[in-house]
Amino acid sequence: MIQVNFSQVVNKAEKEKCKFAVIVSRYNGQWVFCRHKDRTTYECPGGHREVQEDILDTARRELYEETGAVEYELSVVGIYSVKQEEREDFGLLCRCEILEFEEIPEESEIKEIRLFKDLPTGWTYPEIQPVLLEKAYGLR
Repeated sequence: MIQVNFSQVVNKAEKEKCKFAVIVSRYNGQWVFCRHKDRTTYECPGGHREVQEDILDTARRELYEETGAVEYELSVVGIYSVKQEEREDFGLLCRCEILEFEEIPEESEIKEIRLFKDLPTGWTYPEIQPVLLEKAYGLR
């Protein structure tokens, strides 16, 4: 069973634990989801932190690489953990209003981005993404 928990504290020490960033995004009142080249399911933009990269820079980089977003309003929601059996990984959750897109970079692993009026079905991480959306925007 997967457990998603949220930290009450966002400080440097907590940010250092983060291995990835997830950005729950909207554009013109619609949800922004990505589809990886190797999957048929949808996910929020996000990805893994590079060595020595600030986790907020990870969020900005992944947002651009996976959506082509060049102008946006990004805010930190908090730090969360995903625990499965004995393993626990930490991530930074952000909320974003995208104002302008460019093309997705050619080297991106993303096949497409899609805009949804309602939340999509067929999620890549169905036990995690609804919890993150609820925390970021107060809904499921």
